[in-house]
Amino acid sequence: MSMYLFVYDLMQFCGHSWIFTNMIIRFMTFGKDSLADTFHSIGLVMRLCQLLSVLEILHILIGIDKSRLLPRFLQITERIIILFVVINSQEEVQGKYVVCVLFFLWNLLDVVRYTYNMLARMGIYYLPLTWLNFSLCIVLYPLSVLAKGFAICVSLPYFESFGTYSIKLPFPFTFSIYFPYVLKMYLLVLFAGMCFIIRNLFSERMAHLGTDNIKNKRS
Repeated sequence: MSMYLFVYDLMQFCGHSWIFTNMIIRFMTFGKDSLADTFHSIGLVMRLCQLLSVLEILHILIGIDKSRLLPRFLQITERIIILFVVINSQEEVQGKYVVCVLFFLWNLLDVVRYTYNMLARMGIYYLPLTWLNFSLCIVLYPLSVLAKGFAICVSLPYFESFGTYSIKLPFPFTFSIYFPYVLKMYLLVLFAGMCFIIRNLFSERMAHLGTDNIKNKRS
């Protein structure tokens, strides 16, 4: 199982490294013009990486990953909803700068996280990388949540005008779902979940960067 998890982390690291490098090179080459084309350039690989990350929930459920289920489940579902429901379904949103910001934050976090995970599978704990892995997320995760909320707000006019995912059942049913209302309610869930996840990130940082833990890893 350790080899399987290492291969999984390696695949995710390669995918996110490719996306992150591609974004940097495109920005250095084309400047601001590259921002609006981010989704069309790397969206496919991004979708594949996020779909693959669903396996992490299975890893926790079957016991081969000792991470807490609820925080990881919330983080993965947040990305799935924003990427596939909000961004992928609305072509007009795909060209917004917020998509580039989201992808940059997600991939920066994941490049560090999967690098740390791969080394940890081999019993290698590099203190600066450990510190970066458990500190960077505390800063960047709230920023990514703000970007997710902004992406939802930007998408609302398009969901309202196109009626995407809104459902109105014919007579004799009087039931309908107006999807912009669903997204507005999800905004509350998103920010409530952020508070819970940040608390979990702080507890993980304390567990891995506590004085006794650092001494054990050094020895």
